[in-house]
Amino acid sequence: MNQVVKEGKDFIGYEYKEIITEQERASLYLDGYSHFGWVPDDNFQATITKGRMTLNLKRDRKIINKAELTRLQRHFESCVNELDKIQKAAAFSPKMWAILIGLIGTVFMAGSTFAVTADSPMILLCIILAIPGFICWAIPPIVYNKLLHKKKTQIEEAIEQKYDEIDEICEKGSKLLS
Repeated sequence: MNQVVKEGKDFIGYEYKEIITEQERASLYLDGYSHFGWVPDDNFQATITKGRMTLNLKRDRKIINKAELTRLQRHFESCVNELDKIQKAAAFSPKMWAILIGLIGTVFMAGSTFAVTADSPMILLCIILAIPGFICWAIPPIVYNKLLHKKKTQIEEAIEQKYDEIDEICEKGSKLLS
């Protein structure tokens, strides 16, 4: 029979942190926070709800260099937030162009519909307006994908710089822990 005897020196007081993030970012957060003294809390399972993951972490309350680790942790969180903003901004412009082209197509189709339902139907005008309308409805996915690819190649360098900055921050935190 194994018995664990706890003495006063073995007691560890913990502070706790709950992080709710996108499922794709969970590994980044777990890896990053480990360099600031945080470890997954064994009392909780990571839960996934609607593509968002809840992580429960804990660390020793009496950790050495706590103030500097907390400063580095905030810098880490800021960098991850900036990384999210960069990636979301990359998709914004292509979405707007695709929506705009689709709306232009809708205007052409509305004109075509009004031309055919007029008192004296104008079939030729209906066809002339319907052709660009159908084209403008068909091309938004193509435009979106091309513009998104172009934007992503433009921001790759900015994303890589953010990841390098995150690595430097985590390296500093790791050095403070050891």
